[in-house]
Amino acid sequence: MNTAVLVTYEQDDIIDEAVALCESANYKVKHVMKQGFLQKQKYGLSSGKIEDLKEITSRVKPDVVVFDEVLKPSQNYNLASELKMEILDREALILQIFEKRCSSAESKLQVQLAQARYEMSRARERVRLAREGEQPGFMGLGTFEVDVYYNEIKRRMVNIKSKLAKSGKQRQLHRQARKRLGFKTISLAGYTSAGKTTLFNTLTGEQQEKNDELFTTLSTTVRRMTINKEVALISDTVGFISKLPAYMIEAFKSTLEELLYTDTVIVVIDASDHFDELRKKFKSCYTTLNEIGVEVDKMIFALNKSELLDEDEILDIVDLLELNSKKWIDISASTQKNVDKLKEIVGNVFRNDISHEKDEVGVKTYEN
Repeated sequence: MNTAVLVTYEQDDIIDEAVALCESANYKVKHVMKQGFLQKQKYGLSSGKIEDLKEITSRVKPDVVVFDEVLKPSQNYNLASELKMEILDREALILQIFEKRCSSAESKLQVQLAQARYEMSRARERVRLAREGEQPGFMGLGTFEVDVYYNEIKRRMVNIKSKLAKSGKQRQLHRQARKRLGFKTISLAGYTSAGKTTLFNTLTGEQQEKNDELFTTLSTTVRRMTINKEVALISDTVGFISKLPAYMIEAFKSTLEELLYTDTVIVVIDASDHFDELRKKFKSCYTTLNEIGVEVDKMIFALNKSELLDEDEILDIVDLLELNSKKWIDISASTQKNVDKLKEIVGNVFRNDISHEKDEVGVKTYEN
């Protein structure tokens, strides 16, 4: 495993997530440099802090420095020039994880598109730096060839989009076939590492890969399960994360659009998180679902890992996340607490018998 020095913010939940991202990308964090602000013009850090970082890297000797923010190409170049080592910003780190995790042909295309868009968003600035001589020998290219590089990214993106469009049409045909056969559909969504894959395995009897690393699931997996003594289809989807840029969400559009066409979306929430972290993760997930276009009436909020909490703590979370007027239930995917009751709620949604269920869903209705 390679090593890293991590530059991140001061809040514990942000540090924990940044460390988890590093570990998921196969970097062991040897030192964490905590800062209150990471958006200074030249380096992201102040000049004084750059000197501190130089001392840390000379002592720790990491393979990379991970900067838990989005860096401009000029900032990345300035940092790399000062520290004499590779710099990964938050987006580049996530893309490395995506590349490591993708397994299906479609997910590989989606990751390639996200990588191309990351490159494209920085291409103009990198071209400017090359032309000003600030990056001599950039990509080993001259001025004319730099323009070729820029256009090559665009051609690559067009090619990938074309292939993804074909995958999207194939998905559409699959949806139409499922509809003709009368199958009801369920999708799992939620923040990465909330327990979606564990719940998927519990509901289906599958043994999909699950671990504590982020973005275990990039390829949508569809399996059968039984609801109301009838066969339904359930799919697991890519997990959300805070500050996931729009172009990455767009790259996974063909996967995420399954959430639009499904009959119900189970939004898995890690109820064991601290309140601040819980609120941040929920907001990130809920906002992304809204941006995709998923209707709130389709959503069932599953408060996972609730075996670690008492009833009052669960109700506090419901108040915190303003779930009182929504469909929710506390569950445990690992101990199977309330999993059968969750199926009942899904079954009620399938029967379109939800007008009175909204008032009944909750701890009082589904006490153990």
